[in-house]
Amino acid sequence: MDNNELQKEVTDKYSLRGRVFNRIREDILSGHYKQNEELKENTIGQELGVSRTPVREALRQLELEGLVNIIPNKGAYVTGISEKDIHDIYVIRSYLEGLCARWACEHIDEEKLQELEEVVYLSEFHSKKQHYDQVVELDNKFHDLIYEASDSKILRHVLSDFHHYVQRVRKITLSNPERAENSNQEHTAILNAIRERDGELAEKLAHQHIIKTIQNINAKGL
Repeated sequence: MDNNELQKEVTDKYSLRGRVFNRIREDILSGHYKQNEELKENTIGQELGVSRTPVREALRQLELEGLVNIIPNKGAYVTGISEKDIHDIYVIRSYLEGLCARWACEHIDEEKLQELEEVVYLSEFHSKKQHYDQVVELDNKFHDLIYEASDSKILRHVLSDFHHYVQRVRKITLSNPERAENSNQEHTAILNAIRERDGELAEKLAHQHIIKTIQNINAKGL
């Protein structure tokens, strides 16, 4: 086996492991697998068309993330994201999103600003049409653009994971017409602060944006 073949084999192995890991994590975070449900290697392997090995490796990695609990000689069980976890994630996010918006003021270019403006415009359009799947996608895009503009791969990685962990709750909150409209207004204010390169204001508004989401969650009892 030459170096190219060896590299391909290694790449394929890690790519397969990554796909299995991401699929199982997605199914846990979306609620497809319920809390305390057993995750059977054979069943998951058959569903995904893979052997037990990448499934076992994925479950071990998910245990490190706190989403799965592996009990020796018994099996792997879903831990998932609890209500406290959700609250903690949003509180932590509120500070990191603020920092991200401040840094975006320092590094964002005109192309990213135009993309943010387009996302805000489309969010308003789809919110009025009650196209909530599109609203959620555009919310993802808005935050991702700011993460990118912060010019910090570490901050972007952490916030992207947090954003993903609470996807189910976000879909519920943004399907509420009042919250969707308020969220768009908050995004507009953050965009304006970033456009003006006002780091202090952008940080404050981004922080408040997440705090208001927490308040909405608490009010709805989600």
